[in-house]
Amino acid sequence: MTDYVEKPDAMGKEFIDDELTPEERQQEIEARDMQSQQYLSNESAYDRIAYTQIPIHMKSPRMLVMTLGVFAAFSGMLSGLDQSVISGALPGIRKHFIASGEWTGLDDPKLATDVSLISSLMPLGAMAGALMMTPLNYYFGRRNSIIISCLWYTLGGGLCAGSRNVSMLFAGRFILGIGIGIEGGCVGIYISECVPPAVRGNLVSVYQLMIAFGEIIGYAAGGVFFEVKSGSWRWMLGSSLLFSTILLVGMCFLPESPRWLVSKGKYGRAWQVWKSLRDMSDPKSLDEYVLMEVTVKHDVERSADELWYQRYMEVCRQPRNRRALVYATLMIFFGQMTGINAIMYNMSNLMAKMNFNDRESVLMSMVGGGALFFGTIPAVFTMDRFGRRVWAQNILMFIVGLVLVGVGYLYTNSGIDYFNAHRATALGLFFSGLVLYMAFFGAYSCLTWVVPAESFDFNTRSQGMAICSAFLYLWSFIVTYNFEGMQKAMTYTGLTIGFFGGLAALGFFYQLFFMPETKDKTLEEIDELFLMPTSKLVALNTSNMIKTWRRVLGGKREPEQINTPNA
Repeated sequence: MTDYVEKPDAMGKEFIDDELTPEERQQEIEARDMQSQQYLSNESAYDRIAYTQIPIHMKSPRMLVMTLGVFAAFSGMLSGLDQSVISGALPGIRKHFIASGEWTGLDDPKLATDVSLISSLMPLGAMAGALMMTPLNYYFGRRNSIIISCLWYTLGGGLCAGSRNVSMLFAGRFILGIGIGIEGGCVGIYISECVPPAVRGNLVSVYQLMIAFGEIIGYAAGGVFFEVKSGSWRWMLGSSLLFSTILLVGMCFLPESPRWLVSKGKYGRAWQVWKSLRDMSDPKSLDEYVLMEVTVKHDVERSADELWYQRYMEVCRQPRNRRALVYATLMIFFGQMTGINAIMYNMSNLMAKMNFNDRESVLMSMVGGGALFFGTIPAVFTMDRFGRRVWAQNILMFIVGLVLVGVGYLYTNSGIDYFNAHRATALGLFFSGLVLYMAFFGAYSCLTWVVPAESFDFNTRSQGMAICSAFLYLWSFIVTYNFEGMQKAMTYTGLTIGFFGGLAALGFFYQLFFMPETKDKTLEEIDELFLMPTSKLVALNTSNMIKTWRRVLGGKREPEQINTPNA
């Protein structure tokens, strides 16, 4: 094989390969093919079973990349489906367990606590699943961890649908959450490590699109099964098993992450996977592979004496990783603490407070789910065109939407006669605010998965993603569990919604000054970005904003500075 010349730089490695002719590149590829066959011929029986995919034939590597990205992101449907289907199932769950004697009636204090737990135990289980993700990723790989998550989800979904008492429903919700927590962290890493930088943000964003689509399916399932006379809520909760089974089977046709395979010394299989995912006639494909291989080897050697759990300390100890952790967790914090999951899980209850009956509440919930779905679409297709910072500013519109929803609830707080007299105004404000909030959150929420998946170096990517996912589900649990209590403490629902709007305002200023731009950068180039001190990043963002405003106001056009340590 042709020797690549290496010299140290800010990243530790730089490849000088401009002198390679097309013939030499072809020889390099052929030599690696031969070496790959030697590796594969010496594989153990366990490796052949664990890492082999069911063969599928695609017309081009690009088609396989798109298939991998979209189908892996399909797992987001499981999370979205759960968020919405439980909203439609809660009225039936209340009636069933009141009739069975678990609760004495709608005014039973135990009912309010148990209903909060039914909604919030899923994110609590997901937090546990997020922490389980790291050892699963380390020992079994990215793809196999997603397969394992499907098994957890299917078990939990089956327990929920077949629950004979509230305790069994609690257990099912928690176990189902474990599956969601595992796949929620794995999917972003898996896609990021497999696809080219030019489409990485778009394809990771598809995960959020699938969450939004799953929410529509969940609300639709609620509407379809609502009229079932006996056990309608069981059919709603059981509908998710169909999608977990499809994902489980489909993942067997997709390859393992080539970066993970290199980290485990499976060089032959990693090369074969890389060739299936890249157009090797493009010189950049070989260069990217060599850079990836050497970088991963370097990271593995650097942490050879560390166990996987010791790398959690490395996330906090190293300034580069610490900056990435703060950046990613605050991005998630300002998304979750605007109340999105509390609103999604309690959508039918929120509709009921606008004086809709049970059936109308379930059906009208589709308005919020539909707005979230359609709001996600622009970000999915333009995430890598406009960049992360542009879509992060959507948080500004959260404030507008949440304030309108809060004002709409003021009419319900003034008595039924006053509400009926101003029903059109109240509903207009409520639905306008809900659609605005959901639509703009749809685009912002893509960053929840894109940012953590690409921010950490290879050696701590799994740990960093696990921490971010754990915080995501922890904040989701806190907001969801306390939502009913917040409404009572703040005296009415509108004030609670307004509180979420205030947190969104804080998030807007954070994104404006502290958020770096990572579009069009390889995962290895992003390492360089986080070497930049935070103070320098703030100064750079401020300078670029001033130049942008001057240009908008008709001043002289000045080029923006690039987010790099040496800028």
